[in-house]
Amino acid sequence: MSLVAIGVNNRTMPLDLFERVTLTSERLPKALGDIRARDNVSEAVVLSTCNRTEVYVNAEKFHGAYQDVRDFLAESALMAPEDFSDHLYVHYDNEAMRHLCNVTCGLDSAVLGENEIQRQVKDAWECARIEGTTGPVLNHVFRHALEVGKLVRTNTGISRSITSVSQAAVAMADDHLGGLGGRHVLVLGAGDMGEGMATSLAGSDLATITFANRSLDRAERLAERVGGMAIGLAQLAGALDRADVLLTSTGATSLMVDQAELAEVMRRRHHRPLLIVDIAVPRDVDPAAADIDGVTLLDMNDLRTFADEGRRGREAELSKVRRLITDEVERYLEQQAARQVAPLVAHFRSSADAIREAEVQRYAARLAHLSEDDRATIEALTRGMLGKLLHEPTVRLNEAAGSARGERLADALRDLFDL
Repeated sequence: MSLVAIGVNNRTMPLDLFERVTLTSERLPKALGDIRARDNVSEAVVLSTCNRTEVYVNAEKFHGAYQDVRDFLAESALMAPEDFSDHLYVHYDNEAMRHLCNVTCGLDSAVLGENEIQRQVKDAWECARIEGTTGPVLNHVFRHALEVGKLVRTNTGISRSITSVSQAAVAMADDHLGGLGGRHVLVLGAGDMGEGMATSLAGSDLATITFANRSLDRAERLAERVGGMAIGLAQLAGALDRADVLLTSTGATSLMVDQAELAEVMRRRHHRPLLIVDIAVPRDVDPAAADIDGVTLLDMNDLRTFADEGRRGREAELSKVRRLITDEVERYLEQQAARQVAPLVAHFRSSADAIREAEVQRYAARLAHLSEDDRATIEALTRGMLGKLLHEPTVRLNEAAGSARGERLADALRDLFDL
């Protein structure tokens, strides 16, 4: 069995292709069942965010599992495998565990140290558990990675300053315009990202803030929190007429604002400048809208560039985080090694004790004249002798677990005692 992580992100794959391999939360249950049913996969977790789509599997055969996951991604995205396989990255066993820890700690995010990814990893694991696609290997892997994420955020400064994609989107808009004070801001989407934007915009001295969402109730709750207005999607065009900034990140699988609609809006505005920050994946706004006079369109690629500039201030924390992750990966491997050797040690001791019991029983008739206390003494004596004989081999095997020497000792024990 092997732990394998296979994925793509918006750094390894162009955004227009990456959008096609993202999976909404509604699609995850079916996706998990599909992957788990493949020949070489015994456990599976899928993590799909605005930055990455990754599949973690406990694999029967590495190459077979790679092909299974690649084929799943191809079928899901309606693409031929050769159209995107060059963009895939693969991590195996120790490096797969290290990669998941890096992801959970926010080292692999567009915004260094982001906090949202911790919850996203937990939700992905929880979904897989509910669907019954995890087992002892992936449950232990994800539990440990989440512990590492908490440890890193508690003991380092990696999550100071901008710590979420939604917060970075607001900061990027503020930086681009030289401040949001006095601006009319329209937020499209009232999910987790919209909520994060609302929190970041609170206290920005805006002229107005409007939330547009398919579910008006959710938009109204956000508007009430920050003193804004809420509208339904039918009123979106009118709100765009007045907006200086559009911040958007819905979970829609198709465009929310197409070029023709936005071109008409800009004509009504007499091409008064409109800044759009679209951090949805798939994108909410037609990329062709960038060609419309007066429109400035920024997306996840721009956000990553913006976040990289702020990353330098926290570079000093990276070495601390990486040391912690290295220590925790080693601890995980030690635990795994101990788990792997434990059944062999138990088998070794139980086999030896079965021989001891058989020999005591063989002499039972000769010992029949002894008192209960005498027989108890013989039982304790034989158990004690056996324990002392087995103690040193057991200790040596446990100490060497996970190393090449440990594997040699384990093989020798199996051969010598026919285990």
